[in-house]
Amino acid sequence: MTDQLCAVLLAAGEGTRLRPLTGHRPKALCPVGNQPLLDRALAAVAELGLTGPDRVAVNACWLGDQIAAHLAAAGWPAHLSTEPPPPWGTSGGLARLRDWIDGRPVLVGNVDAYLAGGHLAPLVADWDGETVRLLGVPAPPGIVDGFSGYRFAGFSLLPWRWVRDLPVTRAELVRTVWRPAEAAGQLTVVPYRGHFLDTGTPADYLAANLHAAGGRNLIAPDALVTGACQESVVGAGAQVHGRLTRAVVWPGGYVAPGEELTDAIRVGRDLTVRVAAP
Repeated sequence: MTDQLCAVLLAAGEGTRLRPLTGHRPKALCPVGNQPLLDRALAAVAELGLTGPDRVAVNACWLGDQIAAHLAAAGWPAHLSTEPPPPWGTSGGLARLRDWIDGRPVLVGNVDAYLAGGHLAPLVADWDGETVRLLGVPAPPGIVDGFSGYRFAGFSLLPWRWVRDLPVTRAELVRTVWRPAEAAGQLTVVPYRGHFLDTGTPADYLAANLHAAGGRNLIAPDALVTGACQESVVGAGAQVHGRLTRAVVWPGGYVAPGEELTDAIRVGRDLTVRVAAP
């Protein structure tokens, strides 16, 4: 089925839980390990041979002009679907791409999923093209909205017949596809063997960056660092003259001499989002 497969990467959301960071960039372009989340998702589907505007689509809404400019500048050829605001949800966004999908099975990815140390190949391996598949990780005790003891890990695999009947309305796939498929005995969870985080909150976004750094510092080659850094990520063109501990400085950010940022995210010179220590 992989020779017929296409991919849709969902990047339209407003990222309300990640504010105020998403007041500056759409969530899809927030950097994790000095790489935008969207680029990570594009690289993941490219490992399956899914590249180019005929095989990969990206939907956008909130700050969609930034996503369009990034795709053009970064050399990621993809079909771009820009939704009128407010965002149409995971189901509505997919339904608006029905003509582009055009009868094919589709791999749907949420770009805010941080996946590391594993691959998407097991999700599509030996798929019959008939059942709905979800990538999942074991759910912690007490999680009631999971699937057979797993929680969703960012990617799902949908047969065309489920996409064909999606209403072009604002809705979520959990209600229009996943739960109905589960009730019909047509949903399978494929375990993800790597590390997964939903980067929807500042705490999880910081955790994803620290995981990408691997307990060390991850500093862009053109960043200027005269201060001290510990387990931190410093983006392109940033300047750090103070002290960082488990912190993220976005590209172009600035940390003044004498400043100390711990468990925090710095954007520009003035925006600091602090996270409670785990």
